[in-house]
Amino acid sequence: MTTKRIISGLFGAFLVIALGALPAAAQSFTVEDDVTVASGEAQDHVFTLGGNIVVDGRVRQSVAAVGGSITVSGEVGDAVVGIGSRIILKSTAVVKGDVVALGGTLEKEPGCSIRGDTVYFRGAELREKIFKNGVFEGLVSLSVVPVVIIVELVFLSLWLVAALIGAALFPKPIALAAGEIRRSFWASFGIGLLAHVAFGALILLAVLLSLILIGIPLFLALLTAGFVIWVFARLALFYFFGDSLLRAFGSSRNSAIGAVLLGLLIVGLVGLVPILGLVAVGFLNVVGWGAVIRTRFGTRSKWPRNSPPAPTTPAP
Repeated sequence: MTTKRIISGLFGAFLVIALGALPAAAQSFTVEDDVTVASGEAQDHVFTLGGNIVVDGRVRQSVAAVGGSITVSGEVGDAVVGIGSRIILKSTAVVKGDVVALGGTLEKEPGCSIRGDTVYFRGAELREKIFKNGVFEGLVSLSVVPVVIIVELVFLSLWLVAALIGAALFPKPIALAAGEIRRSFWASFGIGLLAHVAFGALILLAVLLSLILIGIPLFLALLTAGFVIWVFARLALFYFFGDSLLRAFGSSRNSAIGAVLLGLLIVGLVGLVPILGLVAVGFLNVVGWGAVIRTRFGTRSKWPRNSPPAPTTPAP
């Protein structure tokens, strides 16, 4: 009984830090197959996997879809992001942020308003450039780059999808966590290092307990918690580097999607450097963990103080 209480206490403390303070926005966006925001209706976020989104009313922040379609005739307060989706912006559509289409199609009727940037990667054109120009053949034959770089490019493509969705759904929490990296870099590193040590100890304990079955649920829960922190921390790092570079060139208010994508490119290039790149990215991941924990997933300016969030907000 005493051992179980100790395990429960350690695990509970870790989960309180890891998952107990997920952004309130996570509870306010809709995840369904098909979503319709009727005229006169308002929602915070809308997200679908393979479904169809119709916005006749107002979405206060972002609309994102993987597959399916997005049709907007109303207002979107931040970004519209489609990955392999058909995006249709009617003549009455107003998008106050960016429109990002990765694959799929983008149709804009005359009269629609996009106040941010439009980023459109046509799937067919990308495939043609990759295959017909011999880029993919060079990678497969290993005559151009080693296997490590191929693996890194695959991970970069996965992070691209995660970055687009994360920046669209959680722009303010990601910006606040990135701001904590800027304000308290070494404090974030210290907290992140302690968190990694504690996480590793809990994983080892769960593996040992899995020999008698009771540790399997603990092990799976720890993996889930670690994955959530890892992804959120990496997005905060992307934002930090992208926003910092844009600020260096005189841009003081940057969109979350633009900053995250630029940061993804920077961190990805660093990761391609043999050995030193892996060490640098590992070091940055520790810092990111610390920033996420200190800000409780971007819901507080500093943890454990319950101070209000810092006014670091990406531009609409």
